[in-house]
Amino acid sequence: MNATPVTDNAPQVQQAPDGKPGSAKSFLRAQIQQSLAFATLVVLLVFFSIASSNFFTFSNISGILLSTAVIGILALGTTFVIITGGIDLSIGTGMTLASVMTGIFLVNMQLPLIVGVIGGIATGALMGFVNGVNIAILRLPPFIATLAMMLIAQGLALVISGVRPIYFSGVAGFKAISLGTLIPGIPNAVLILFLLAIVAYLILSKTILGRYTFAIGSNEEATRLSGVNTRKWKIIIYTLAGVFTGIAGVVIAARLDSAQPQLGVGYELQAIAAVIIGGTSLLGGRGSIMGTLIGALIMSVLINGLRILSIQTEWQNVVVGAVILVAVFTDSLRQRRGAS
Repeated sequence: MNATPVTDNAPQVQQAPDGKPGSAKSFLRAQIQQSLAFATLVVLLVFFSIASSNFFTFSNISGILLSTAVIGILALGTTFVIITGGIDLSIGTGMTLASVMTGIFLVNMQLPLIVGVIGGIATGALMGFVNGVNIAILRLPPFIATLAMMLIAQGLALVISGVRPIYFSGVAGFKAISLGTLIPGIPNAVLILFLLAIVAYLILSKTILGRYTFAIGSNEEATRLSGVNTRKWKIIIYTLAGVFTGIAGVVIAARLDSAQPQLGVGYELQAIAAVIIGGTSLLGGRGSIMGTLIGALIMSVLINGLRILSIQTEWQNVVVGAVILVAVFTDSLRQRRGAS
């Protein structure tokens, strides 16, 4: 008996626009989820505008958009990971390490601006690659592998910086990466977010990488048996998420004009919450970039609104935690209804 050759071709399945193969009902549920998320965003905007006259001002809206840029960029990369059924807890401290390394390259080593920026992004990509290897090759659970990387990145950021901020005041043009305005009235950080969202959408919906991302999340074993090297593609997906983490590190460093080595903890929860609120399933196989953007805006508006109302930080954490809990419960409920 001759063995049938195995090829690395994508499974030939018809996908609904939300990425779940052949399911009109799942597409409808995804559209409903996005509509509910958008409605939630509108309600939050109206509520905080009524509650405080300082909320709907140009400076505050600009601050919200800048905050959304960082959370949104992290969430874009995390979307790919969560669609595969994985998780990445290292993106917050990974972003910090990327910003610190950008400072080392530009301030300490005085490398050209473009080289330092690429170095910062490459730092994030390297962390993503290591995560991918640990998960795909060593078969570590994503939660454990990325939790370990979170602690490693946090420690390295403190050690490399000497537990001191690195200031970019002498680096010409660096601050403009986030706060410059190529388009009048729109900070460059927001422009970067929207450009990356377009790139992420094209990758997820138009490329073989996007098709493999959904296939692995829908049924990794079936995808592997169809001839796809799932280990290789999971490494690529986590590396791609690391690239987004590195970009977020450069953006937040440019926004603050400094690399703060103790910053970053908690950003991973906000990014993951944004992805889930936007309709991406924690069990994998379904998600969208538009939903993630809406989720990121919800998180930024919520956090900013609580600060405007002078809510204590402790209670802000309680509210954000409750939002994450509701988002996960909603995803679980949606999964149970879909199964029934």
